[in-house]
This record gives sequence, C-alpha cells and structure tokens, in this order.
Amino acid sequence: MGPTATMKTSILKRASTVLAGMLVSFSALAAEGGALQHAGTDIEDKASLQRGAQLYMNNCVGCHSLKYMRYSRIADDLGLSEDQVMNNLNFTGAKFGEHVISAMPVALAEKSFGKAPPDLSLIARVRGSDWVYTYLKSFYLDESRPLGWNNQLFPNASMPNPLWEMQGLQRAVYGKKDEKTGEAPVERLEIAQAGTQSAEEFDRTARDIAAFLEYVGEPGALKRQQTGVWVVLFLAFFTFMAWLLKKEYWRDVH
Repeated sequence: MGPTATMKTSILKRASTVLAGMLVSFSALAAEGGALQHAGTDIEDKASLQRGAQLYMNNCVGCHSLKYMRYSRIADDLGLSEDQVMNNLNFTGAKFGEHVISAMPVALAEKSFGKAPPDLSLIARVRGSDWVYTYLKSFYLDESRPLGWNNQLFPNASMPNPLWEMQGLQRAVYGKKDEKTGEAPVERLEIAQAGTQSAEEFDRTARDIAAFLEYVGEPGALKRQQTGVWVVLFLAFFTFMAWLLKKEYWRDVH
C-alpha cells in the first residue's frame, strides 16, 4: 500500500524543516567569516592535551573560566601529578579539588571588555574544535575597534588577541568595497610583524588549545574510547565462543 496524502505532506514538511535548518546554519557560518580551517585535533594525544592545558592556563584562564572542570580531574585524565597541576596550571589560588574559575572580578571584566568574558567549558562542544582553531588564528589589528583588535571568523568580537606575541601581528587585506554598505570584506590576513613562533609552530599552539577545549567539553570521551577497545575485544571473543558452540551443536545434528 502506497503512502497517503497526509503521509506525503508530513514527509515534505519534515524535509522542508531540515533544509531550512541547514540554510540557517550555512548563513550563520557565512556571517562569521566563512570556511573553517581543519584543526586535526586528537584527544588521545596526551602530550597535546598537556600542552593545551598549559597554554590555556597561561593565556586564557585570566578571563575565561572552565566552571565544569576541576583541577583534580585534569590531573587524572591528563596523567599529571597534583604538584604538576598546582605548580604549573593553577594561577588562581584555587584548591586542587576546586573548579577552574577565572580570578577576574565580573565588574572589572564588564568595565574592561563591555561584558564579562564567557565560560569556555562547552565552547568546543557547541562550536567544534575547527571553529576554536580558526578563531585563534583569525585575529588582526583594527584601530576602529575599542581594543584595537578584530577577528575575521567572528567579526567585532570584544576580545584582544591573547596569543599575539607567539603568532605575531596580523593585518587585514581588504577586497572591493560594497556599493550598498560601503564596507570592504576581509579577503585574507597577513603577518605584519613576526611573533616568537613560526607559522607551523603557531598552528600547533592553536591545535593544542583546541584539543584541550575539546577534551574539557566532554572529558568522558577519553574513558569512552578506552572502554570501547575492550568492548570490541569482548564482542569478538563472544562471537568466537558462539561459533564454537554452534559447531558443537550442529555436529550432533549432522
């Protein structure tokens, strides 16, 4: 029996909803500066996560908290001792079992940046690690902005570039002005003043931070991947035992 008219209408409505959602997502991406760069993160790479944690705590936690993450959990998951975490990653005076909270007062943050910097516990889970990676690489000098910085991926972000000393100072190369808006799009970014790292080294820096934030967004993923190996091995062993049992049963039948 073929589909009824009501079923066809329902299917068409669902398809239209999905298509509309895709168009909205693509429009939002275009509004934020276009295509993302591939981060190539690997949360099973503990060395990368350790470097990312150190980079984040040295350059980002002054403004951005990780309110769902504890220092003790970072130590357990990343293979670090309590002394390593407290001496190298904890700059807020928090206790080992406490959450990673920025020491910047909210009032000061609002006065300095116009609004309090957001918590980044779930940023990679919501946006994706490619977005974080691209965002960190997309800052450029812009004298028209209050803080002197802008971001190609996320235009008019109220945030300076925390990694400029490593990356260097980038300037924007603009395209042709739009006749209606009078604004010129940013075509690409160029290094105007070299930083302490080469382009390849800074790519790794941005990748490590993106990987750390990917881990922070879902720390259980590390355990789940490790458990998954044992689950697959168990299923393979169980399948083999079932095959032997089947052979034993059918031997008597034949």
